[in-house]
Formats: sequence, structure tokens, C-alpha cells
Amino acid sequence: MEPTVAILGSGAMGTILAGGLLRAGWQPDDIVMAARRAEQAEHAERLTGIRTILDPAAAASGRDVVVIAVKPKDVPALLDQVADVITPEQVVVSLAAGVPLAVFEAAMPQVPVIRAMPNTPSAVDEGMTAYCSGAHATDEAREKAAAVLGAVGRTIGLSEDLLDAVTAVSGTGPAYVFLLAEAMTEAAIREGLPHHAAEMLVHQTLRGAGRLLSESGKSAFRLRGEVTSPGGTTAAAMHVLEEGGFRALMEDAIRAAAARSRELGAIARGEETSR
Repeated sequence: MEPTVAILGSGAMGTILAGGLLRAGWQPDDIVMAARRAEQAEHAERLTGIRTILDPAAAASGRDVVVIAVKPKDVPALLDQVADVITPEQVVVSLAAGVPLAVFEAAMPQVPVIRAMPNTPSAVDEGMTAYCSGAHATDEAREKAAAVLGAVGRTIGLSEDLLDAVTAVSGTGPAYVFLLAEAMTEAAIREGLPHHAAEMLVHQTLRGAGRLLSESGKSAFRLRGEVTSPGGTTAAAMHVLEEGGFRALMEDAIRAAAARSRELGAIARGEETSR
């Protein structure tokens, strides 16, 4: 039997998770959402068909799993509203980027807490979610959290010190791919392809390459080698990317995202930051 779920937050990730739970077999009555404003609640309820209310404490009360799906800066205020109604029999799952387990455990002593970082491909059940467990999380609590998170894709358990890197790689990662798609499409159009053809070629190429990478059992290095013939067109393209510092740019981007994730955690803890 699926655990009952409260999703506190009706933004993109909250509604994505709600839709995934429904597709995975949860009934609408097994889920409740909470929004900050009436228009947000109406939009979320219209989008998902799930009852959405304005009182996060009422939403969280008695639910097996309580998902925190608000922006990192809004976590302290939300915890002030719900901490008194959440019990150690429940499981709190945080999707707030950068906010450490310690913030939740300080507000809710003895409550099992799972910190998770999903990504937006969860909207098509192809998400990648990494999670870590708090001090009071039992095997049962982890199983409940994994059931909810696994409704929208794959999951992996890691230590908390790796979650900022996860945020930078898989949490932010879809944006890197989308930017690549934009750039490829624009370049294809400049090469004379009509817009609709450029988009189809780029989208299916990225889809196929991703599937080949995930299902072939071969490394990215090996697959790249197989398509790069000496002196061929791919070799010419790879030379330009390497000479242009593609790898260094990607490393810098991931480092910047990880640093920002750490900053968001510091803000949630009430610490000073350089920004």
C-alpha cells in the first residue's frame, strides 16, 4: 500500500511530483498539496486534480510522508508553521536545494528526515533523484521516501556531503542539455535547415544519444570514440570544442552551481554569505 503524501509547495517540482505519484498508482485522496496563495492553490488543483489547501500544517497532519517542496529561502518560515504537527511516525522529505538535514532536525527533533535532490525530467518519469538520510531515519522511513521519490524516476542514496555536487550535476544538469539543444538548433538553422527540421534532428539526436549512453553499458568516452573517425566530420567538431575550452567551461559551470547550493544552505541556516 502506498504511503499517504502531503506536498508542501505547489511550484514546478511539487506539481511534477504530484503528477508522477498519480501516474504511479496513488489515488488523489492519498495526496494533498499546500500552496501559499489562493490563485496558486486553484492552479495546482486544476493542473493535478489533487486537493490543494492554504494551511500547510493541516496538509501535513497525519500524512505518512511530508514533502517540503518550497524554495530554500522559504524553508525556515514553513518549518515554523508545521514543526509542531509533524511527529516521529512521519517522514519528512526535503526537495529544497542546498538546505542541510540539520535545519530540519533542529526544528523537528526525532523526526525522520530525508534530503533529496530531484530534477525536472521527473515530469516524464525519467527523473534522477539522489537522497541522504538524517540521524533518525529508519529503514522503514527510507523505504517510504524511496517509494515516493521513485515514482518519477531513478533514485540513489548518497552521503550528505555529496548533495551539493548532485545539485550541480543532475539537479541543474537538464539546463545544460537544454542550452546545448538551443545552440545546436540555432547552428543548424544557420546551416540552412528549416526550423522544424532542425528541432526534430536535435531533439531526437539528444534523446537517442542519452538512451544509448544509459542502455549500452559503454562509457561516454568509448561511445564518443566509436563515432569519431580520424579525419572525419566528428573529429573536426571535437577539435573545435576541445580548443574552445568546452570541458573547462563545463567544470566551471558545475563548480558555480555547487557553490551556489552551499550558499543557499548557509542562507537557510541564517549564516552570512559573500553574496
